[in-house]
Amino acid sequence: MSDPFQPDPFRAAFDPDALPAGTGVAIVGNAPETGDHAARIDAADLVVRFNNAPGLGRQAGTRTTHLVLVNHGGQMREWLEDPDFVRRRVVAEAGAFLLPFPPKPPEADPSEDGRDWTGEAAARLRPLGCPVAVLPEPLTREAAALVRREAGRPAAPSTGYLTAFALLAVTRPEAVRFDVFGFGFAGWEGHAFDAERRWFEAMAAAGRLRLHPVRN
Repeated sequence: MSDPFQPDPFRAAFDPDALPAGTGVAIVGNAPETGDHAARIDAADLVVRFNNAPGLGRQAGTRTTHLVLVNHGGQMREWLEDPDFVRRRVVAEAGAFLLPFPPKPPEADPSEDGRDWTGEAAARLRPLGCPVAVLPEPLTREAAALVRREAGRPAAPSTGYLTAFALLAVTRPEAVRFDVFGFGFAGWEGHAFDAERRWFEAMAAAGRLRLHPVRN
């Protein structure tokens, strides 16, 4: 079977040797209380959004260069069953797609919560003419192990955390400025949001990103 993905478009898009010094990247989460950061988000060179991208066109800005779509579980199945999925604004206007979870082997658990839709998602997105990438498995594995250790319990890393971890890992601190918006660190109990918050706060303290708190 042919590889449904272009050759490493994730690293190609964020190649530290290709990004001009001072490149600004806005990572825009899905917290409903993001606050009005539209102008600052739209001014970034690259804008990374997630899934259904609430706030797009309003307080969360208008541009999307990279859209991260969860490729395991029921949410992707719902999108694949929706004939209008690729016509949604955030999908139609995205310049590239990132799938955060590595493909599973054929013998993996096919249950609804864990089913792998990577191949089907790539096949649906490729006709849009944009790169489709899976986040590098070694980086997502490292990110998952870190949050589990920090949480002291089994935990599934969130898509936002996985993506931010991978982006920071493949870029040079002196070349890229990251601004993080709309991360509320709350939601599904299977994520270790306290541990993820500590990671973001540590990266902010180290000067790797600027974390813009959500509105209370």
